[in-house]
Parts: sequence; structure tokens; C-alpha cells
Amino acid sequence: MNDSTNADHTIQLGFIGLGRMGLNMVERLQKAGIGCVVFDTNSEACIAATKSGAETAISLNDLVNKLALPRAVWLMLPTAVVDKVLTVLTPLLSAGDVVIDGGNSHYVADLRRAASLATRQIYYLDVGVSGGVWGRERGYCQMIGGPDAAYQRLEPVFRTLAPGVEAATRSSGRSGEPTPAEHGYLHCGPNGAGHFVKMVHNGIEYGLMAAYAEGLNILHQANAGNVRQEINAETAPLEHPARYQYDFPLNDVVELWRRGSVIGSWLLDLTAIEMNEDMTLSRYTGRVSDSGEGRWAALAAIEEGVPVPVLAAALFGRFTSRGHDEFADKVMSAMRHGFGGHDEKTAPDDK
Repeated sequence: MNDSTNADHTIQLGFIGLGRMGLNMVERLQKAGIGCVVFDTNSEACIAATKSGAETAISLNDLVNKLALPRAVWLMLPTAVVDKVLTVLTPLLSAGDVVIDGGNSHYVADLRRAASLATRQIYYLDVGVSGGVWGRERGYCQMIGGPDAAYQRLEPVFRTLAPGVEAATRSSGRSGEPTPAEHGYLHCGPNGAGHFVKMVHNGIEYGLMAAYAEGLNILHQANAGNVRQEINAETAPLEHPARYQYDFPLNDVVELWRRGSVIGSWLLDLTAIEMNEDMTLSRYTGRVSDSGEGRWAALAAIEEGVPVPVLAAALFGRFTSRGHDEFADKVMSAMRHGFGGHDEKTAPDDK
């Protein structure tokens, strides 16, 4: 964590939303000396925030009244409720105040919100945040969009939340005073730029996760030659069973790849933790959600005319994991029956 002496002790931050990331962010800020006034409909989360020294508010109006001018209010909320909260919050604010959206909003919504707030002379910053539940200790990578004046005023907040230069080895060719990007935060451009970069970041994340998952699944199925194969007209035979006689210790394979491999990453580190607890991952069903960024990245790519087959396939894979391909599969099964009289098998081919 950054040294608390780097924090600007005159900065006060209103913080709305104390979920998986929000509460940890408040605790990191408080530890560095940036005072937070917090609000959440979950009273237990508010109580937890007070343990780090944060002051709680009983309402949005109370939160605004407890902040000194010019105010800065950070929203860490699901994208679906941001506009609802802004509808109540905006009339309570004054010219010169700053609203920060640190959730995973669509950059198009940022453009609309920024324009609306500007009519009241209120600044808006969109901040894409990556770091997950580990960010309190590791810090948060932040991608920031919005007016330079608001960014400059709140830069001590971003620097406090960021991982710091020690989080990664300095890239060859960089010299002199480390830049904000080397600390782990970046003013990416005008409104929408922060969430645009975060949108693409998450699209890449989808692709990386899918690549790891598919590769590990090949290893998981590499003992197919030891599984009794059905012999019938509906099942393609495994031509060379002797080539698939491997029972790999996947937890050790992942552990191996973490050391010196070109595919090493924090995602692989987290996979290793999970597989060391249970190599079969039996507590998971395999239903993979998406919070929107992968869809928006694919749409942006289409509008830009940029090919993103890996990112798109990873997104569609998440849809498949939720059973959204079931009807399509039924259609294909019906067609096979229609043209060839092929009856559906009621069990997987390898059983």
C-alpha cells in the first residue's frame, strides 16, 4: 500500500456503495488518512466502515451535508442503479462539486451523465476500477475519464487507491520520475474515456479466462482413452485411445505454469488457489455471468470495424454456460432427426 504520508489529509470523500469492493476501498483510503463519509442501505456494511474510522450517513442528504465544499462523492454501485441514485443526489449538490462513478458503467451513459451534470456546473469523472476483493492490500488499477480540473483535485485519492510503482518491475525504456500509469492510475481522456478503457480491459479479461479454461479442460479430458466408448451409429469413435491415457494433476500443472512460464498471470495465481483447495472445482456449477463490459466491447468493435474473434467467442461462451444455447441445440437435434432419422442420445457420448 502507498505510504500514508502521500495522502492529502485535507481531502474528504463521500462514498456511496459498500459492496465487495467499496468497503475495501474505504478502508484503504481511511488507512491513508483520507476521511470518508459513507452511505449504504446495508447497515452492517456501514458498521464495518466505521471500524476503519469512516463516518456514516443515514441518507444521501445527510451525506452531502457532512461534506465540506467543494464536495466529492464516489459512487461504487451496480450500473443499473447509478441513474436512480443520481436522480436523488444531484439536486443536493452545488456548482464545483465532483461526482465519481467507480462502477462498471457503459461509457455511453457517462457521456449523458456528464452533460447533464455540467448544466449544474458539477464535474463528473468515470473511473474504471480493477482489483477485485484483493484491492485493499494490492491496490486498485484505475482508468479515469473526465475534466482535467476534477482529476487534478482528486489525484491524491487515485494515488492512494493505486497499487504503487512497486507493484511491477519498471518497463525497459522508462526513466525519470514514475508516471501516474506506473503508479497504477491514468487520466485516459475526457468523459467516457475511463470506462471505455475499462470496457476493453474486461473484454480482454473474458478472453484470457476462456483461454485458461479451455486449455485446462483439454488436460482434464486427456484420459479419454481410459473411458469406455459406446459403439453405435450416433457416436464418433476415439480413433487412437492409446494417445489419451493421461491423468494430469491439474493443480500441479497450474502451479508449474506460475513459475517462469510466458502464460503466468494473476488470474493463474487465483486459479492455483482454487485448485489447491479442490482440484475438481466441485463447488462450482460452471454458470458464468457477465456484467456488460464484454458485450459493450464487442459492440464498439463492430462499430469501429475491428475484428475481435477471441473476445466475442469468450463472451458467447459465457452465454452458453447459462444454458442460452439450449433451444439452438434442440433445433439441431430436430434437424438431424428430420433428415436422417437420428434419435437423440440420452447420455453423453463418453458414458
